[in-house]
Amino acid sequence: MQPKPFVKWAGGKRQLVHELLKYSPQEFNNYFEPFFGGGALFFELYSKNKINHAFLNDFNKELITAYKVIKEQPKELIKELSSEKYKADEKTFYKIRENQPVNSIEQTARFIYLNRTAFNGLYRVNSKGQFNVPFGKYKNPKILDKENILAVSEALQKDELTSVDFEKAIEKAKKGDFVYFDPPYQRLEKTASFTKYTINDFTEKDQERLRDCFRKLDKKGCYIMLSNSYTKFILDLYKGYKIHTVMATRLINCKAEKRGKIKEVIITNY
Repeated sequence: MQPKPFVKWAGGKRQLVHELLKYSPQEFNNYFEPFFGGGALFFELYSKNKINHAFLNDFNKELITAYKVIKEQPKELIKELSSEKYKADEKTFYKIRENQPVNSIEQTARFIYLNRTAFNGLYRVNSKGQFNVPFGKYKNPKILDKENILAVSEALQKDELTSVDFEKAIEKAKKGDFVYFDPPYQRLEKTASFTKYTINDFTEKDQERLRDCFRKLDKKGCYIMLSNSYTKFILDLYKGYKIHTVMATRLINCKAEKRGKIKEVIITNY
């Protein structure tokens, strides 16, 4: 079975994956993804036998813990998620949302359960780092996808998983490696708070720091691809590189009228 993202994620790339493949290098050495999220491009490249060794990172520690559990203890996780306590009703949702898991398997089961049952598949935390999205009222959400958990586990076996700052995540990148940056996008409006998937916001200074990383990797001889919003700020930051415009469907947004086609950029140095 071909692995696919096991979480819905703000900025997830499943809708754009064929565009991303089109602009990806045909051959490369190691693969780096410092903002891993749902991992749609990684799983697609893996299925096409393009991945030798990958360095996968995300600043969201709970997400990376989930990947590590799926990689190392998939059967134990499947057993936990098969339990009667993960029913998809409102009362159970709020009970699980308030619970503090006692180990990484329970933490990952809770993470997947909330991701499947929360409103719009959002992952959002408050200033204390507590998950604060309401119940989604889905008719029959698929909480346990056993086959996909096993497929994702298989895909991750040779890879390194970290939860550090993006600059640290690309330190090992060398000439001929492929680095894909999919950062929290520059906001199109002040209310685009669904990008808040960790306690720390991603600021314009972070976007500039990311551009500096892009330049350093370019000088090293890496293949670099980056996704972001189509804004003057981003276009100016990456002036001189190849900028491809694509239309993306935004599936995660609290306001239904904001879910639609939106212009984005895919930027490459090749």
